[in-house]
This record gives sequence, C-alpha cells and structure tokens, in this order.
Amino acid sequence: MRISIFGMGYVGAVCAACMAQRGHTIIGVDVSQEKVAMVNAGKSPIVEPGLDELLAAGKAAGRISATTNYMDAIYNSDITFIAVPTPSLKNGDLSLDYIEAVSREIGYALRDKKERHTVIVRSTVLPGTVLKVVKPILEDCSQKKAGVDFGLGINPEFLRESTAIRDYDEPPMTVVGAFDDETARVMAQLYSDLSAPFICKPIEIAEMIKYTCNVWHATKVAFANEIGSIAKAVGVDGREVMDVVCQDHKLNLSRYYMKPGFAFGGSCLPKDVRALNYRAGKLDVKTPLISSIMPSNENQVRRAFDIIEGLGKRNIGMLGLSFKAETDDLRESPLVELAEMLIGKGYKLSIFDRNVSFASVHGANKDYIHGKIPHVSSLLAQDEHQLMAESDVLVLGNQDKSFLSMLESWPDDKYLVDLTGFMTHPSDANKQGICW
Repeated sequence: MRISIFGMGYVGAVCAACMAQRGHTIIGVDVSQEKVAMVNAGKSPIVEPGLDELLAAGKAAGRISATTNYMDAIYNSDITFIAVPTPSLKNGDLSLDYIEAVSREIGYALRDKKERHTVIVRSTVLPGTVLKVVKPILEDCSQKKAGVDFGLGINPEFLRESTAIRDYDEPPMTVVGAFDDETARVMAQLYSDLSAPFICKPIEIAEMIKYTCNVWHATKVAFANEIGSIAKAVGVDGREVMDVVCQDHKLNLSRYYMKPGFAFGGSCLPKDVRALNYRAGKLDVKTPLISSIMPSNENQVRRAFDIIEGLGKRNIGMLGLSFKAETDDLRESPLVELAEMLIGKGYKLSIFDRNVSFASVHGANKDYIHGKIPHVSSLLAQDEHQLMAESDVLVLGNQDKSFLSMLESWPDDKYLVDLTGFMTHPSDANKQGICW
C-alpha cells in the first residue's frame, strides 16, 4: 500500500520503518527540515533501538521518503496516518493544535483528489476528538463527506519507547475505530500479516480503549510504588511482595508495570492521566483513584529526594536522565524533576546519560534540552568514571544495563540510592532502595 504519515516523531518514525519492512511505500511528512533530512538519509530522528537499521533498509529499498510538502504526500498515497503530538495544556486538557493543523492540510489536499483516500488518526486523542474535531475540519476543507468520499478512522498505538519495534511486530491486539465499512476493510488488509487479534470498534470506543490502557498502566505503577513504600516501612522487601502478586496470571494482569520502583514519566502516561481526569471533572464524574495518581507519582519523586537528603552528603552523581533506558526522551521525566529539586536545594549534581548526551548534539530533542532545561543539561558528564570518583552518593536513575557494571565497582563505604531495582538485596546503611 501507499501510505503517508504526518509526524516523524516516536510513533510516526517507528510506524514508517515497520510498514516499509512489510513492503509498503511510505512518505513521511513533517514541518521539521532536520527530521525530513534525517529520514531521507536513512537515519532515525529519535533514539530507539533498531530504528536506524530499519530506516536505512527501507530507504535503500526505495520504500521510504520524507517531505515537508503535504500536498505531494496526499496525492502519492492512498492512506494517511496522523501521528502528531497532542501535548498537555496547563489545565490538564490536550492541545489539539497539531491535530487541527494537519487535518486542515489533509482536507485541502483531498479537495482536488479524485481517488478515494483513507485518513487514520494514530495520535492519542480523547473520546469525541475524531468525530467532533477531525471530521468537521476534513469535510469543511475538502468539501467532501466522510464515509462517502473519503475514509476515516482511528488506530491507537500501543508502542513503548525502547521496545517500539518489537511492540509493532508483536502487538497484544490491533485496535481500529472505523467510521465506515471500507475503512475497516482497508485497515484489516493492512494488518493482515500480524498474528494479534484485529479488533474493529466504533471510533469513540477505540479512542477510549487507548486511554483506558494508558491510565491502567499508570495506575499499576502508582499502586506498586505505594505497596512497596508501605512494605519498606514495616521492614518488608516490596519486590518480593509484588513478585508473588504478579505470579497470578489469571487475575493480576501484566507484569511489565507491576513492580515497585521510581515514578512514571514520558510523553504518554502523565498526559493521558491528566486529560482523562480533566474530562471526568468536566462531566462532574468523581474519580478519586484517577485524581490521586499524579499526586502519588509526584510523591514518589519526593521520596527519592528525601532518601538522598537523609544521607547528609552534598556531592551527588546521577546515572540516567531520560524517563526510561534506551531512549533520549526527557518529556516529563521524573529524573529531570528530581535533578531540579536537588539543584534547587544547592546540591552539587553531575549526571551521566549517553543517550541524552547524543540527543543534545544530534537528536530530535536537542531544542528541548537546550531550550527547556539548560540548567539541568549543563550538568551532563561525558565520563561516567570521573562522575563516580567525584560523587559521595550514586543515584541509579533508569535501567540502562551498562549501569550494572558501575554498581559492581561502587565502593561499599559510599552511598547508593537505587530507584530502578538493580540492587539484589534490601536496603542497608549505605545502599538504599526506594521501595526495598
């Protein structure tokens, strides 16, 4: 199939590479000349394991190109995926500025196109967005009717950063919300080579499924952290507790999030918890658990700070700054928040994260790093060994496997704070786990 993807960020770039690997012809569309140039050079605009190789292979096979010209992209494709950001507003609602902008572009391009075209929203949006925002814009700008002159639907993604390619190839399910039967047929054909169940629902249900999954994942993280905190307070290793709880595969679902550790972060979970909570408030629906998730998550960052503060040392070395290992994504990273708390209290802080260091020079997050958090990024160390030598407290921030060797060489008489679960034993005088 001929596919155009608007937005060459985490979702768009991964989908472009994976779809091209399956023989589809992909046109990436983005307003960033830098991202377009990188994709056209067969290089990944983001840090994601295996993505460089897939994009290079797709480019070499002539199946991937990128452009800033949205008209050409629409004219030379049959399906368009909208994969642009939907960032949080200050009140917790979503900003739909990017969604609205690309919907207008697609609509204008469809006005003079004779062949039927299918438009699929891949971005995470609240229930009602496709039918109440995207559809009216497309119809107004194209002067055509959804379900008659062009297809319309939503296809929520379930891609985790750092494992996105495997998640695309081996999804738990493929969810599509289709406005019309032809869109459902086209999407079923597109995903016919995946072994996962193909689930086609009305658009509003598909929108809600995505939010339900993300808020459930966020809830599991907060729940496991609270159990771990209580367990530690009574002298119990919370990891042992949750390990047994997770052995119940009938009732206790998904081991991935169900483990004590540090706060959740990234571009999805915080944003989606806030958005669903905001919508519930607008509907006068009381959701005490959902309303408590973000405060609970913020408390986990505060717990980490309190542990460090309680050690009475001022020279702190932090391993990891991105919210998750093997990614450069700093959006709503709890480690950035922890770093800012330490800086604000006058600690001498040094940070090592090779992916963030790469992104600060080459990556798509370069502008964010230098523009939004220059006071934190200025503390990035290039030599992890020097960082360790100059630190009195070492903080294990994310699960980068290379940190294991550093943990093994860390002196017993120095302090360690483990936020990730690398420690093989519960806390003692010098080595503190956040929940064990």
